[in-house]
Amino acid sequence: MIALRSLRSKLFRSIQGRLLVASALVLPLVMLLAGIALKNAYHSSQEVAVNERLQLQVYLLLGSIELGEQLAVLPQSLQEPRYAQIGSGLYGVIHNANGKLLWRSPSSRLLPEDQLRYAPPLPSVFTPGASQFLHHADAGLYRYSFSVVWEQNGREQAMTFSVMESDQAVKKALAAYSTQLAMWLMAVLVIALVAQVLIMRWGIQPLKGLARDLKQIEQGEAESLTGRYPTEVQPVTDNLNRLIESERQQRERYRNTLGDLAHSLKTPLAVMRGAREEQQTLEQYGNVVDEQVARMDQIVQYQLSRAVKSQGRVLAQAVVVKPLVERMLTALDKVYRDKGVCSEAIVSADLGFAGDERDLMEVLGNLLENAYKYGDSQVAINATLKGDSLQIHIADDGPGVSPEARQIILERGARLDTSIQGQGIGLSVAVDIISSYDGQLEVAESDLGGALFKVTLPGGSVAMS
Repeated sequence: MIALRSLRSKLFRSIQGRLLVASALVLPLVMLLAGIALKNAYHSSQEVAVNERLQLQVYLLLGSIELGEQLAVLPQSLQEPRYAQIGSGLYGVIHNANGKLLWRSPSSRLLPEDQLRYAPPLPSVFTPGASQFLHHADAGLYRYSFSVVWEQNGREQAMTFSVMESDQAVKKALAAYSTQLAMWLMAVLVIALVAQVLIMRWGIQPLKGLARDLKQIEQGEAESLTGRYPTEVQPVTDNLNRLIESERQQRERYRNTLGDLAHSLKTPLAVMRGAREEQQTLEQYGNVVDEQVARMDQIVQYQLSRAVKSQGRVLAQAVVVKPLVERMLTALDKVYRDKGVCSEAIVSADLGFAGDERDLMEVLGNLLENAYKYGDSQVAINATLKGDSLQIHIADDGPGVSPEARQIILERGARLDTSIQGQGIGLSVAVDIISSYDGQLEVAESDLGGALFKVTLPGGSVAMS
């Protein structure tokens, strides 16, 4: 019982199994109905043929009538020899209007009288030319009757001519036909089921190919569904490709976010490490730690929010740029105090950034840290507003970036100087953020002799109180 339930469950969970079960149930029913219809049609055609034969025999009897002086009589011998053979299967009788037997063929001698009287009596108002075809199944006879009126010497003679034939020939033909029909229908049923199985296997092949391609993607052997699929399956594969691409981008964004998070936490950690080495009171050191921990918490929240969004969010109110620049320079001065870098900032107090404050801090932090890291002794930042665009230029006096390498360093993980510790993702993070605001980042040569990074972001003026 359990095995039967398991088999039934497997069949109905499979599309091919469902179609096969449905075909196995429906096709035999269709074949049965077709067989009944064909058998009835064949039976009807046989009876039509019998009706036509008996009608012809009645006409032959009418043609054999001989006219006497007062009555019409039949000759002693007829053209059809079976009328003269007892039990030949063809019988002829004639009744008058009252149902009285006037004549019977010699072949009907063995038939009971009641079988000869199967023809109904003629109506009181005799209708010449009336005919009737009946099948007396209990007697095994087909009967065709035809009524006529003979008029001779002013006298009318009403008669009903009846010709009967045994139904054994029709039964034998119907039995043989039924046997052949059953065999052919059974063969057609088997062929139809086999064809159905083959058609289902052929029709379901694209789904198997889809499953195979998905397995290749799962195993890392392919990146998307690139096969040719039927029109009905193509929308599914297109949606799956979009889903796969979206998941891949999301995973890449998570991976990048983890790298960005580690990169962004380096500066606060370096500030706390540097503050420990300075001669500061416990209270001063505690303030530095609290400030950097708050900064680290802000960075973590910011990176988590970046992991689930793909476009920069433009705020209604501009963020003041100058305080952020000063905070970043103060922190970096502490981190790189051993280098003795001299920083200069030219930023208007009412200059604003039309975006998320955390995005601007991330961009400034990465670009300024690179300037401190690769510059020799000078770093300069100049921010201006041109129309609705915020222009930020960050310059250093380091070795600079050659024209061939200016595009390479903007790629994630790319670094020209491997002697200095780093992950090579700072500039790519800045590029991602700037691109989300439809901004630009260009690399050029600065007046200080080193690299110059030109940043273009949406900006505006901030009303000062």
